[in-house]
Amino acid sequence: MKKIINKLLILVTQASCILLTAYCVLLSGCEEIPPTLNPVDPNPSGGGATPRKVLIEEFSGVKCVNCPAGSEAIENLVKIYSDQLIPISIHAGFFAPPYPESKYDFRSADGTNLLSYLGEPLGYPTAVVNRKKFPDEFDIQLTQNQWAGFIAQEAAQAPEVTLTLNRTYNAANRRLELEVNVKTLEPIDGSDIRLSVALTETNITDVQLAPGGKVNDYKHKHVLRDFLSNYDGNPIPEAQKDGTVIKKSFTYNLSNAWVAENCNMVVFVHLNGERKDVLQAEQVKVVE
Repeated sequence: MKKIINKLLILVTQASCILLTAYCVLLSGCEEIPPTLNPVDPNPSGGGATPRKVLIEEFSGVKCVNCPAGSEAIENLVKIYSDQLIPISIHAGFFAPPYPESKYDFRSADGTNLLSYLGEPLGYPTAVVNRKKFPDEFDIQLTQNQWAGFIAQEAAQAPEVTLTLNRTYNAANRRLELEVNVKTLEPIDGSDIRLSVALTETNITDVQLAPGGKVNDYKHKHVLRDFLSNYDGNPIPEAQKDGTVIKKSFTYNLSNAWVAENCNMVVFVHLNGERKDVLQAEQVKVVE
């Protein structure tokens, strides 16, 4: 009950901010929470051949004054977990519209759909970890001080599936081809199992609001550019059987506006419905 009351108070505060000037909205609408980094084993799954990868989806916006702090917290966690932590930054919602001087509009139809699909947050910075609703939590959106603990918890779990990615990229025509091999390691508790493939780009220099004002050369990282699958994943009913190997292929033409060397494909198997838990994730660069 205390968590519900706290989140409702945040919602009331944000609604009040909208009645103020646009500048006050930008400064007050975000919830600033200092990062909490708990000491953890960088490879908590042990020395096994298939460690559990953890997906963290951060909701952000260029007009969110406290979002840079959240992004920095994620970068610190990536330093701890290396490739065991896979981030996606989704620009959607109230703070996402670009400034007149912005070079890019990071919003996308898929990002907007994801905001509704995963549930709109009551405050920023915010993220979902493996799309999981953890015990005693009001929803799957988590505040910044919760990320480290839940990431450690998820990274320690054994994976239920393995993912093998094979990609080819033709720089001449910017044609991207991806083959995904999914293998179930144990029976999966879920009737609707899906496969999602997202494309992200990192180190994009553009405007971002920060506590000290606008930063014109801010480095945006892990920005969601598009989905090769449906935004809510493509059904893979074959995965309901233990030991099944599933092969799926995707093709995509990379936009000329994106730097191929800075792009990654993020692939994950997840549930759909009331539970949306991510069972395993992998990431591969478009250009090695």
